[in-house]
Amino acid sequence: MCKLEKIKSNFDLEKGERKWLMGLKVLGEGGKVEKLRNSMVTRSRVKLWMIRATTTVLVWTCLVQLMALGEMWGPRVLKGWPSCFTPSSDSHLDLKISSIPAKVSLPPKRYYKNNGYLMVSCNGGLNQMRSAICDMVAIARYMDVTLIVPELDKTSFWNDPSEFQDIFDVDHFITSLRDEVRILKEVPKGLKEKVEQGNFLSMPPISWSDISYYRHQILPLIRKHKVVHLNKTDARLANNGLPLEIQKLRCRVNFNALRFTPQIEELGKRVISLLRENGPFLVLHLRYEMDMLAFSGCTQGCNDEEVEELTRMRYAYPWWKEKIIDSDLKRKEGLCPLTPEETALTLRALNIDPNIQVYIAAGEIYGGYRRMESLAASYPNLVRKETLLGPSDLRFFQNHSSQMAALDYLVSLESDIFVPTYDGNMAKVVEGHRRFLGFKKTIRLDRKVLVDLIDQYNEGSLSWHEFSSSVNAAHVGRSGKPSKRVVIQDRPKEEDYFYANPEECLQLQDESLSST
Repeated sequence: MCKLEKIKSNFDLEKGERKWLMGLKVLGEGGKVEKLRNSMVTRSRVKLWMIRATTTVLVWTCLVQLMALGEMWGPRVLKGWPSCFTPSSDSHLDLKISSIPAKVSLPPKRYYKNNGYLMVSCNGGLNQMRSAICDMVAIARYMDVTLIVPELDKTSFWNDPSEFQDIFDVDHFITSLRDEVRILKEVPKGLKEKVEQGNFLSMPPISWSDISYYRHQILPLIRKHKVVHLNKTDARLANNGLPLEIQKLRCRVNFNALRFTPQIEELGKRVISLLRENGPFLVLHLRYEMDMLAFSGCTQGCNDEEVEELTRMRYAYPWWKEKIIDSDLKRKEGLCPLTPEETALTLRALNIDPNIQVYIAAGEIYGGYRRMESLAASYPNLVRKETLLGPSDLRFFQNHSSQMAALDYLVSLESDIFVPTYDGNMAKVVEGHRRFLGFKKTIRLDRKVLVDLIDQYNEGSLSWHEFSSSVNAAHVGRSGKPSKRVVIQDRPKEEDYFYANPEECLQLQDESLSST
């Protein structure tokens, strides 16, 4: 107990107005006692508020640290917790997690004596450029040079102004390969002025070259000039006869390093999700577009006005070397893309479910609805990215054909069945990628056999049963199963394309490669 002392005042106190508080005798109603009480209550509230605030900060700090550890250590307990701020449905949780870039450990840098700088300009459409980029990385690695991020084609038929970083995740591309080759976004400052002035060697490498060509012909030029620019990249590296490590590096670039931008990846996932909501789907790469018909000279089913338009276009592009083309002869040789009408007959003959969703992975079909009418009648569930997504979703992709093609590429990889009607670059690269993903079903149409059977059926020489049986018999073993790549010495254009069947990179479980 504290000793209590009486407090004297200089003024008179009325009876009953003395009050004791906390061992102190305080005089006067509304006087010092009220002020002291208020002061002490206020201090107590401040202390309580400070304790609560400090506790809250500490709790949130711990949670942030734990979430950071959860991202670093992978999908552990924290990853499974529902968010406090969003609905707890799985789809929302998946979307929230997928939108957070995963923190991955970077491979260690490879240190080597740099022999110079390699600049490359890719030519062609998205998938031709994709395979070319894989080749250029392997070539740069083999020559121990520094690769400058490839420049994409902006002058081809499509006139797509997209830069590398508009389509691919450029930072991932650089960092994921740093244990193999040094890649820079631009030439170093010391050489920048020289490059801007055009003081460097620019040349096209020889098509289908062995890796030794780059070692003995191109590398000495890089050492001499410091910077060499390869202005053509399509099919500039052989399919076969290369060291295993080169082949595996080509695969690594294709299947890992060349990742699309987050915007393209997320939109692709959205399209796939919309399709999956309605069951299985088939992707039809219907290569019946104006540029393909003009380039190939294939005019089956076109009227006179369309034939004239396609011919004018073919002559307008000087790098399309073949000008005079016999469309009928080329078709009979199996060198034309199937028409939409031929495609409808083929899918029906192969017993493809008429109720399946058919996603058209292509640009504008030449001839429009008139040419698509029979396919739509046979397969009414035709869809395109433009019908699944709103205009606002695609506005950033308009007039950017390569970015549109990237969306189709992602959807094609995830489809239950992939059917290309022409063996162009997309057909081949997607086929190889689907093999890598577990030999997903890809029907490689034998167009030479098909057009002959279709003509016989249309002429009445074959019944539907005979036609269907013949079509199925012709496509046994053409569904993307494990097989050996066909090698034809000194005729690389006629042999199997490396990227369609990168067998050196495919993991086979208790299955041996078979020749087809």
